[in-house]
Amino acid sequence: NAWILEKVRGVDEGHTQEVFMDAELEFAGERLSVNVTVLPLLSHEKKRLGSMIMLEDISNEKRMKLTMSRYMDPTISNQLLEGDKEFLIGKSVEATILFSDVRSFTLLTEAIGAQEAVALLNEYFTIMVECIQQEGGMLDKFIGDAIMAAFGTLMSHDDEEDRAVRTAIAMITHLDAWNVGRTAFGQQPLEIGIGINTDIVISGNIGSPKRMDYTLIGDGVNLAARLESACKYYSTRILISENTKRKLRGTYRLRHVDRVVVKGKTGPVGVYEVLDYHTDETFPNLMDVVGYFRDGMGRYQSGDWTEAIQAFEKALIAHPGDKLSQTYIERCEHLRAHPPEEEWNGVWVMTSK
Repeated sequence: NAWILEKVRGVDEGHTQEVFMDAELEFAGERLSVNVTVLPLLSHEKKRLGSMIMLEDISNEKRMKLTMSRYMDPTISNQLLEGDKEFLIGKSVEATILFSDVRSFTLLTEAIGAQEAVALLNEYFTIMVECIQQEGGMLDKFIGDAIMAAFGTLMSHDDEEDRAVRTAIAMITHLDAWNVGRTAFGQQPLEIGIGINTDIVISGNIGSPKRMDYTLIGDGVNLAARLESACKYYSTRILISENTKRKLRGTYRLRHVDRVVVKGKTGPVGVYEVLDYHTDETFPNLMDVVGYFRDGMGRYQSGDWTEAIQAFEKALIAHPGDKLSQTYIERCEHLRAHPPEEEWNGVWVMTSK
């Protein structure tokens, strides 16, 4: 800590106080971050008596700031740190959870090798996190190649659901643009699925004394993860729950995908696909398809399999690449050949995560 003596000599020579912000001090074998103020001590006769050194330990605040900057935009983390820290204590809050996951990343890793896989993930995560932070979302964690983000936990807005949906749309849009560059260089494009749910969850610092992380837990979190996984079954890219849809303020191009009981739950939930990332090239006749599909869903839910198939076939004629319509044609054909033993209620039970 010899640098402190140098600062004291400077104050002695200049007779003015000096302030040094976020300096490093060694104390009892530890490195501390401190704010240092060196003041000249003068008698009533203005004679020099010595110097006073004031130290403010900011180590915890600096660690907290570093931790929070991992989760969210620095502007938001600074605002939180200037207030109280009650958000770290466990509490129940309504939040909108977003899960995303890269499809077949394990196979891609085997093909490109470990070093390239890490570099690829870092580049991908950088793009995705920017989308999350642009909408004021909080990055909760990376889970392998998956991302968990939350809206409405630390900084509350009146449009958290819209922010989450806009984030998902931006993630797909930016991913597609990034994939164009990858494809041009002969690299395999990445595909992701995104699930979004709004519910009451538990938030707080969770872990052991040696490792604590601010995170969210609860059934609402699990459902968002199940919806992300369901994207594979329905051949979709963004799925949201009816809880999220009900609270949206903006207008989006959505279609009702199913009423489903996900694995681990007993009650059904309405599931909707977000289609706003599409262009006329990627999804021609989109609104016509949505209309035909809506008609098919109504007939499917009433148990009219033949009429439902005809409606879904119209959707396929309007856009032959609509895999969801094909899925429902196959499902209706199965149900027509093997009618449900119990009274049909239009609810599909998923047996896998």
